[in-house]
Amino acid sequence: MRIVFALGGSALGRGGTAVHPANQHHNIRIVAESLAPVCQAGHDVVITHGNGPQVGLLALQAAATPDTPYPLDVLNAQSAGTIGYLIEQHLMNVLPGGALIAALLTQVRVDPDDPAFRRPAKPVGPFYAENEARLLAAERGWRVAQDGKGWRRVVASPAPLEILEARVIEMLVDRQVVVICTGGGIPVVELEDGSLSGIEAVVDKDSASSLLARQLGADWLVMLTDVDALYLDWGTGSARALRHATPGELAGHRFAAGSIAPKVLAGCDFVNETGRRAGIGTLRDASAIIEGLAGTVIAVNPEKPDGQARRQARMMFRPQPPR
Repeated sequence: MRIVFALGGSALGRGGTAVHPANQHHNIRIVAESLAPVCQAGHDVVITHGNGPQVGLLALQAAATPDTPYPLDVLNAQSAGTIGYLIEQHLMNVLPGGALIAALLTQVRVDPDDPAFRRPAKPVGPFYAENEARLLAAERGWRVAQDGKGWRRVVASPAPLEILEARVIEMLVDRQVVVICTGGGIPVVELEDGSLSGIEAVVDKDSASSLLARQLGADWLVMLTDVDALYLDWGTGSARALRHATPGELAGHRFAAGSIAPKVLAGCDFVNETGRRAGIGTLRDASAIIEGLAGTVIAVNPEKPDGQARRQARMMFRPQPPR
């Protein structure tokens, strides 16, 4: 199977941990251990990752040197390089020698007239108290908004139109290379002369990952985050996990706009356009989600797997000899 695993940027600093090298190493080690059985089973694996907290921190550091601040497209590239390096290294540490792994910077074409540029709403960077957020907004020309229990900087997040390196990614995957790429990607626009130019924005990781999965003809899109499944009535005493659902069923429910809702939308888009499956769950449950033992599976016909189907699914994750 060809599987795209999308790692949440917040999950890489899960549990409210700071965007700190030691925390990221710890969390990415968990990712590598979770994905290793899938890679060893001989599946085609592409790993994407979020970078909202990381790129926001870089932007905060860049603001300390106002004479030469880097724009967001460059900061996206920097954060993608950092996270890609860490994932690549930890995968090398847990996979057998000879495993082929590559981290690739990925440009994502967006529309310069996307309405998101007029209504920035994507949270990036650390959380602040309201008064501190408003002070920073006044000092640095930021836009800020409430995100859950805190306040964060918000920036434009245009819809991804094309993953420009998709053909390169497919070429590598066809040669059994585990590819780490995209994240939100580096947002670029096409100019009148056909050339490309970076633009001040970030691209939603889930939306970009869904688009990449479709461009690659993936069998699964699995979004790994810091919650173990989709929940109905989240935050109430009657909250309950939703283990299997169709896109139509999910359309009748509301999910948190800044966190889970983009994953639901990305998963439903993938399922609706391909007829294949999407999953949402924790970093530790990569294999179990595909086996139907954990997380939430979104599918056109999301029947709960019986014992035989589960045994067949587990067979998919037995280590295979090199091809």
